[in-house]
Order: sequence, then structure tokens, then C-alpha cells
Amino acid sequence: MHDDRSLVEGRLKRVLDERIRPAVHPESVPLQVAVWHAPGEPVPVEEGLAAEPEPIEVGARWGAPWGTSWFRVTGTVPGTWAGHTVEALLDLGFDENMPGFQCEGLVYRPDGTPVKGLNPRNQWVRVGAPVAGGEEVRLHIEAASNPVILDYHPFLPTQLGDKETAGSEPQYTLTRMDLAVFDETVWHLVMDLEVLGELMAELPVESARRWEILRAVERALDAVDLQDVGGTAARAREQLAGVLAAPAVPSAHRISAVGHAHIDSAWLWPLRETVRKVARTTSNMTALLEDEPDFVFAMSQAQQWAWIKEHRPEVWARVKKAVADGRFVPAGGMWVESDTNMPGSEAMARQFVHGKRFFLDEFGIENDEAWLPDTFGFAAGLPQIIRAAGATRLLTQKISWSQTNKFPHHTFQWEGIDGTRIFTHFPPVDTYNCSMKGSEIAHAARNFKDKGVARHSLAPTGWGDGGGGATREMVAKAARMRDLEGSAQVVWETPQAFFDKAEAEYPQPPVWVGELYLELHRATLTSQAKTKQGNRRSEHLLREAELWAATAAVRTGFRYPYEELDRIWKTVLLHQFHDILPGSSIAWVHREARETYARLAGELTGIIDAAQRALAGEGTVPLVFNAAPHARAGIPAGGAGAPRATGGTRLTPRPDGGHVLDNGLLRVEIDERGLVVSAYDIEAGRESVAPGCAANLLQLHPDFPNMWDAWDVDEFYRNTVVDLTDADAVTAGEDGGSVRIERSFGDSRAVQVLSLPPGERRLVVDTEVDWHETEKFLKLAFPLDVHAERYASETQYGHFHRPTHTNTSWEAAKFEACNHRFVQLAEPGWGVAVVNDSTYGHDVTRTVRTDGDRGTTTTVRVSLLRAPRFPDPETDQGVHRFRHALVPGADIGDAVREGWRINVLERRVEGAGEVAPLVTVDDDAVVVTALKLADDGSGDVVVRFHEAHGGRAAATLTAGFEIADVEVTDLLERPLPEATAPVRDGARITVRLRPFELMTLRLRRA
Repeated sequence: MHDDRSLVEGRLKRVLDERIRPAVHPESVPLQVAVWHAPGEPVPVEEGLAAEPEPIEVGARWGAPWGTSWFRVTGTVPGTWAGHTVEALLDLGFDENMPGFQCEGLVYRPDGTPVKGLNPRNQWVRVGAPVAGGEEVRLHIEAASNPVILDYHPFLPTQLGDKETAGSEPQYTLTRMDLAVFDETVWHLVMDLEVLGELMAELPVESARRWEILRAVERALDAVDLQDVGGTAARAREQLAGVLAAPAVPSAHRISAVGHAHIDSAWLWPLRETVRKVARTTSNMTALLEDEPDFVFAMSQAQQWAWIKEHRPEVWARVKKAVADGRFVPAGGMWVESDTNMPGSEAMARQFVHGKRFFLDEFGIENDEAWLPDTFGFAAGLPQIIRAAGATRLLTQKISWSQTNKFPHHTFQWEGIDGTRIFTHFPPVDTYNCSMKGSEIAHAARNFKDKGVARHSLAPTGWGDGGGGATREMVAKAARMRDLEGSAQVVWETPQAFFDKAEAEYPQPPVWVGELYLELHRATLTSQAKTKQGNRRSEHLLREAELWAATAAVRTGFRYPYEELDRIWKTVLLHQFHDILPGSSIAWVHREARETYARLAGELTGIIDAAQRALAGEGTVPLVFNAAPHARAGIPAGGAGAPRATGGTRLTPRPDGGHVLDNGLLRVEIDERGLVVSAYDIEAGRESVAPGCAANLLQLHPDFPNMWDAWDVDEFYRNTVVDLTDADAVTAGEDGGSVRIERSFGDSRAVQVLSLPPGERRLVVDTEVDWHETEKFLKLAFPLDVHAERYASETQYGHFHRPTHTNTSWEAAKFEACNHRFVQLAEPGWGVAVVNDSTYGHDVTRTVRTDGDRGTTTTVRVSLLRAPRFPDPETDQGVHRFRHALVPGADIGDAVREGWRINVLERRVEGAGEVAPLVTVDDDAVVVTALKLADDGSGDVVVRFHEAHGGRAAATLTAGFEIADVEVTDLLERPLPEATAPVRDGARITVRLRPFELMTLRLRRA
């Protein structure tokens, strides 16, 4: 037989595009349109409905950037359409290739009832099925003219990312406002042909099944009268019935389709617009659930559910009904789909506390999975947190974006730093916006790494980011692939149903130990420094506020600020969303974030001050409050008292130029360039700085990645570096114990103050940068005389080791990584730590010296600032302040303690006398991360702690109040029946912890 495959396939494409799809709506009449443009920010629905609009014609421009326009469309159904299904076709000026990234609309009836969302791939509204003819149609559209930020030429700098700079030029052209007949038979023919055509293209050319489909398609096209598609569509469908009825082979891959609409809580739009995106999408999905009995929709991020409840009660009522029916499913159990690399221990825990509690309170539903399809890698401490929140499963997708190494599993057990394992799935469809294309389904089946031992995968299906979620077309295509020869089998299922099947068929999956590092988007650890600082400082202020408020509540009857803390926690958690904290959102988002963090700092400081005043009492005794989890200058952790005196620091001239700082523990030499050429540990007789090198070295790199400017730093940035060694001035500090360095470079200026606190083995580096560079990367380098094959970096509830070498491609790909408060590297018996107050990105490299002692130089470099121009063209411009410390002689316990010290500052208050801690711990390896009153208002004291050194610990906690009982709880403060009860002797509680083990105790007050 002659090979006419290409001829038939070409014919299918043209006939579908030019004849059959247009025949889905064979007749149409125009609607009358009027519009009212809201003068500022979005208005309440009732105000938009009541506004008096002015006429507007199709073809007119509308919509200033970030504006809201209320369209009123009216018309009459022609009498000749009686008996037909009629739809309104409402095209605001959509580009169907940009669902979620341009204008959107929400359709209302005149009484304010929401109907459904309007999106590039979802422009219809059902008017009647069937109609009688003569019906009056009146609809209102709340239309958002969100500008296109990520255009066909991506990553171009734009001023459209903030309403303050975006201007007023109309963004869109009103394209179509019609009433139209909907021919359901033709629509089904389109679905048949799309499914078969897409399947055919994925089958081997030599397979019989491909040719069977080809011939059936050819017969169907022959059966269509192109001048009467509607009249011949049923005849054409008959020609396809046989190939559509052929069942899948028994070994076919099984795909659980989950309706999904991944909505970034802020990204290329501000937070206020996400509230509306969620309302549009949920309106869409509740409407689709009513029309499609097999469809199931899952939505994560409790914050987004809370927004519906607060801002769109009419939508919330529909959502609650769909949840009760079991088909609109809360997923994930987190407040937002947060970044997981940078949030601190308690913040990561509270993501689950607040997320799970919202779903429990509103629906009585508890999720067993964490749902993080788009997060930029996963910290090694996360499995324990997931388990401690009462969940056992994780879904993500983003690891498929890794540039260098292909992850070897799609279903596996992920083991964290403490040994906790979580059943994890990466959907092999490699997208969280599956649209049910044959190419996507075939890719999932081919790509699945666990063939032979497992056959189930999940496909999150629907347009995200305001694209409207799943469509009726997706549902129709999935129905045809439920049991179709040549295709994977597709069925709509909840996440729980999928995970139940996946775990049952794969009881012994492979294990991956340690972090799930994304080999992409590494610069998100540095971009938007002030957002990151706001997060870090908010986390520590919240811990302080809870600590002192709880102590004061127990000791003095101080009013514990439950509502305020709950609200502030949720605000901080929201800003940990995986495009806010990582610094990859538009200027508007980060401008608001800075304002929000400043406001929260004021509120939290007020709570702390009030609680400390209550604890201190009336008096003039100088007190220092120590909120750190370790004693400091004789003041116990969680207590207050007078600090003990320490020795002084001497500042003397350096013979070769520069200065010497010496406090009896460290002797630091700073040369005439302001660089640290020696940091000598006097007790150990050990030099920290590598021979011939200088620490406190600012280094400037070019930074123009191939893609994703705010997200990425590509490895080639290292090829070019400028060491900033020229100093404008190096002078002794006025306090007599510090050195001040001033430097100018490019259009920027840096001022550093190096100080050696009395009685402490740490060199403090305060850096202020007035930053006005573009597409540059600023690092702070510490070349150390340490031979280490690995180093430790802090993560949630512990630390994680990474290699300093690049033996494999996996190691080489980690050229920029995340730490929390410290990195530490050591030889047996002696080490060095670099601690920070607000930076996350860093790199560690090693070289062997070719002259002199031929020793190893291991260089730790802290990432300070970047200057990408997309999506915020003014990223990080302005003044920034950072604090770091070099800690020679530091073991891992020193690194933990000094990391806390630099982040939790002492507070000085005058009062009556010492304040004893509410709870004490007798082992420095056991770190208390939270001390608070129980969330249920019972007055019970909750203390959360973990083993921080990586070894076993037996510790005694002593309560500074009388307790009636103690129980081990999960993160939600619920009893853990399977947990071993701690040994209690009055107020003394003995606990035993495994390496990095996390524990929460609830102390019931007598």
C-alpha cells in the first residue's frame, strides 16, 4: 500500500482548523456591550454591578494596566434558535497561548451570582439548553486588564510590573461579544478527532494501531460535508466509533487525572489580584463539577481558600457544597505552596499547622499529602516536618526542570536528615498544567521510571495562574482515554485515591537520601535581599514574641495575644510563597512585602516590649533579655538578668600597614586594603585564613543567565571575577575595638565594620552596600586553611552535609546552595563557621596550594546581592545592611550557637530583678525552637525542640512552673498515642532524642 500518512494527517489538521472547529458555533448574533472602568483599585461586586456603563464597540481598546473594567452585555435569543443550545462567546482580547498571563474575567448574573470565569481557553457561558427563543440575556463581566509581563520574547525588562510605573495605555482590544448556537455533535466530533489525531502521532509508524486510526480518520473526513458540517457530523463520528471503542492493553500505564489550577499566590501579579484569580478559577471549577459527574478538582494552599471565604462569600458557598460532595478536594495541608529551602524550622512547621488546621476547622478534612508541584527544590529537613504534621506523602513536579541530571525515580521514599521517610511522587507527565494532549499522556507513559514494578502516575490537569483550571475539553478527552488502545488509561481521581493505589502496588520503592536539589533557579537564594531579610527577622521576632508572651502569661497573667500572633504568622507564611521569598515576583509584590515586613516588625516589637515590661516589673535594675536557646554572658536561655563582665578588645597598628584586633581569644590582622589576612585562634594555635589569601573579600561577577533572570545564576558567571581590593579608607573605629573600611566600585559603595566582641571567638563583619549595579553578582569570600571533603549547612531542625568537591555531575551542579544561619567545615578537632543574619545563598570550593605547604584552601563565599532586570528592573537597588561572623575553632555546636547569637539580639530593659526562664534545658545540643501557649486557648505550655548537633541526646527539661501532666504531640498539638511517654519527676522531664529528632511537648499547668 502506498504511504499516504502525511497526506491524511495534513488533511485532518486543515479540516479541523478551518471547517469543523468553526462549525461548533454555526450561527451567531452580536450582543450589545457597555463598560464602566473602575477609577482605582477593584471595587466590591455590588458597586461594579450598580455602576452606569457607557457603550463600547467590539474592536475598541480597553483596560489600563492593572485596571478593572465592568462590562455589561445584553441581547435577545433569536426565535429561530428554539430547541438549540445557546452560549455567549465573550472574547476580551485573549491570546489563547497565554492562559493565566493576561486579561481575565468573572461573569455575574444581574443579582450578583457568579457564573464562571473567562480565560483564553474558556470564553463561553451557557445561556440555555435548549432555549425557547426570545429570552433576554444580561450578563456582567468583572474584567481585569492585567498586563502581559512574560511575553513571547521573555525576560525583557518592563515597567509594567508595578501600578506606580505601568502607565495608562490600554492593554487589550475587545474581540468578540456574541450569542451563538452550540452544536454539541460537532463539538464531540472535534474531541474524537483531536484524541485520535494526537494518539496517532505518538504511536510508532510501523504499528498496526496507528494505521487503523489513520484509516478511520480518513473515512470520517470523507463522511463530512464541508458545506454542512453540522448535518454530517454524526455520520463522521460513526466512522470513528470502532477505533475509539478498542480497549487499552492490560499492561497500559494508569494515569490518575486530578483537576488542578496551580495559582501562584503572587508572581507576575500582586497579592490582591491572586484573590480574584482564585475566585474566577473556583467559580469555573464548581460550574464544571456540576456539568461533569466524573470530574474531580483538587486545590491546595489554605490561604487561597481563606481568601474566597473572606472576599467572595457567594463563591465560597458553592465551594463548600462541592467539598461536601467529595469532588472539590482540599490538597496539600499547607498555608501556601511555600519555598522549602529558606523558611526556618518553625516557619516550615507552621505552614502545615495553619494549613491543616484551616481544612480541619472548615471541612473536617485532614490531608495526608504535601502538595508542592512548583517549589524550587526541597530541604533535607522537610520529611520529618511533613511526618510531624500527620502526613506521609509528597507530590512535586519541579525537579523535572533540573538542567544537568535526570532524577532516577518517579515514585520513591524520600529520607530526611533524621531518617524519616516520606512516600513521594513526581508525575512523569512533567507538567502541573496537563491539558490532556495525546503527547502529554504518551510522554507520561514513556517517561515513567518505575516500569515493571509500578504502573500508576498522577497528572495535575488544568490551566493554572488564573487560566481557569480544567476545561470541558480536557474532561471530554480524558473520557475517551479511559480505556483506549494505544494510550495510557486515564481516570479522574483524588490525590488520596492515587496515593493509595501507588503505595499498594509499590510497597518497597527505592530510597533517596538528603535534599531534593533543583539544578535550576539557584539565584532565588539571593534575589530581593530585603524580602529575605524581612522573612528572617519576622521569623525570629515571632519566636521572641511567643516566648516572652507565654512567659509573662504564666508568670504575671499577661494577656497572651492569640489573635495577633495567628494573623502575623499567616502573613509571614504567605510571604514565604515560592515566588515571593525567592525574589522572583514583580516590583509591586516586593514593594508591598517590604512595607508588610516593616509593619509586622513594629507589631511584634510592641508585643515583645509589653511582655518584657510585665516580666521585669518596676525598678531600675539593668536587665538583658536573652531569647536565644543558649545561655549568653551568664544569662540563661529564655531568661533575663545582668550580664557578666568580659574582657576587652585591643586595637593596635599592624607593622606592615593596617590594624590588629585582639581580645585574648582571637587575633585578627586587617591589612591596608581592609582585608583579613589572619584570623588566629590563640587557644588552639591555629590560623584560619589560607596562606597567601585574604578573607572579607568582596567579589563582583557579571550575572546574565541564559533565561529566568531573577531565578537563575548560570555556572559560567564564575569565569569572570573582579576582586574589590581597592579601599577608599581603612580607619580605626571610634569605639576602639573595630576597623571601618570604605570602598567604591562601579556606581556603588560599600562600608564595612570589622569588630571583635570582648570575650567571644568571632569576628563580626557588618556590611553596608549602596547598590547601583546592573546584572552583577556580589559575593563575600572567606578562603580558609581547612582540609574538608564536606561541609555542614543549617537547614530545618538540623544541618545537612554537602561535598566540597565535584567528583560527579550531581556534585558539580550544586555550585550555589542554601544555608540558614551557618555553614561549618572542619578537620578532626578544629573547624570554622561562617554565620549570617539574613543571607541564604553561598558556595564552597576547594583548591590545593601548589607552593608552600601544598595544603588545601576551602573557600566559603556568601552571596550578598544581585541585580537582575526581570521581572523587577530595579531589583535590589539601594542601601542594604548585612551581618556575618567568622568563627574560628567552631565545632558544630559552636556554629549552632553563633548562628542563633547573630540572629537573636539582646534586649535591654530596666526592672525589679532577674527573670527566670519558663523552661530550661540542660543540654546545648537540644535547641528549643518554640515556647508558646497552646493554640486552643487552654493555657497549656507548648515547647518544641530538636537535637541540633547530629548525635543522640538525653536531656532534662525543667519547667519553671507547676505542671499536672505532659504529653508528646504532633505539630498541631494533638497527642501522639504511639510516642513513648517522657519520664517526669515533678517539673523535670527527661527526653531521649535521636540525631536531629524533633519533639513537641504539651505541658498541662497545675
